[in-house]
Amino acid sequence: MTVLIIGLFVVAALASIPIAHALVLSSVGALLVLGKVPVDLAVQQMISQMQSFPLIAIPFFMLTGALMVSGKLGQSLVNLLSMLIGRVHGGPAQVGVLSSTIFGGVSGSAVADASAIGSMLIPWLKKLGYPAPFAAGTLAAAATIDILIPPSIPMIVYALVSGASIGALFVAGILPGLLMCGGFMLVCYVQGRRRGFPRDDSPFHWQAFGTQLVQAGPALAMPVLIIVFLRFGIATPTEVSVMSTLYALVVSGLLYRDLNLAKLRHAAIEAGISTGVVLLIIMASSIVGWIVTYEQLPAAFTRFATETLQSPWLIILAMNLIMLATGMFIDLPAAVLLLTPMFVPLAAAVGMDTIQLGIMMIVNLSIGLYHPPIGTTLFITSSIAKVRIGDVVIELIPFYLVAIGLLLGFAYLPWLTLR
Repeated sequence: MTVLIIGLFVVAALASIPIAHALVLSSVGALLVLGKVPVDLAVQQMISQMQSFPLIAIPFFMLTGALMVSGKLGQSLVNLLSMLIGRVHGGPAQVGVLSSTIFGGVSGSAVADASAIGSMLIPWLKKLGYPAPFAAGTLAAAATIDILIPPSIPMIVYALVSGASIGALFVAGILPGLLMCGGFMLVCYVQGRRRGFPRDDSPFHWQAFGTQLVQAGPALAMPVLIIVFLRFGIATPTEVSVMSTLYALVVSGLLYRDLNLAKLRHAAIEAGISTGVVLLIIMASSIVGWIVTYEQLPAAFTRFATETLQSPWLIILAMNLIMLATGMFIDLPAAVLLLTPMFVPLAAAVGMDTIQLGIMMIVNLSIGLYHPPIGTTLFITSSIAKVRIGDVVIELIPFYLVAIGLLLGFAYLPWLTLR
């Protein structure tokens, strides 16, 4: 049955049917053709998958990001970071990397980050004299840091399937996110120095810096508050998501005074659509996961891998190669939902912790977000910069090398992800 599902899914994907709909059509189609299991059980599985309390966090984190990334707060943060590092080699591009890292503590969505930060910074970088493909590539790669810094929507999705603690995943993602930020900033520095990219040559004024620091303070404080509340068990991830939305409403409405009914309506619609897409993928993937479990494929896959490869480091390498290939053709949430049931037993067989597997999987699949042919953030930033995808991919080569190098570290060095 699984082979038939894969075949039907490939046909549906080639027909440009959206991933979630392709998953439903292929899985239900396989059930109808083979007739082994009643189709109504698949519908029950889809509905039961939504009866999960942690899923409530997704729309609230989406709404928080939509409220805070736009408006005065976002611009204040960009101005502050530009004052800090705009004068070093590749400094303006590094501003984009740092902005994505900080906004990672707000939205938890790489796509939202690429849209919001890219719309602000790509025109600015082009105006300074940066090549448009490099600007688009930098922001496409940097946006994926968003899903490592808590809160992270993919981590919530992974926890739903694997049974791992959302709070533990959030904490485990901090160091990998910061390392990825440092690696991408290093690429910007080297490229800026080697290619003579322009730097900010305006004089530094402490008074202006202090003003921007005060204005950007709420954006800098939110990630810290989220980590503190989760690390010390003050609130659950779901409770933190609700508090973060209230925080965003207070900051936008009372401190910045740029919240009106039109902005609130736009943010709610944006968050609703984004949440709907994620939940539809979760529901569709749940049928495939249920069928895979029904056929005992994870156990068979684990037995085959351990008997064939034998060496744990070879098994981990094979897992990474499968993830990389999958992430290039399937959206990240769907890939997480499809691969997790297969890899959790295999990781346990080689002594890999579930938390480490989650971080490794999300870092791995995030590369697909800025790699063709799917490349969601790649397409977004290329569209904003009005450049060809191929030109952007060439500029992304150093970012790919850094990401893969760090990925190997997360895969083979547990202390980078476990606390």
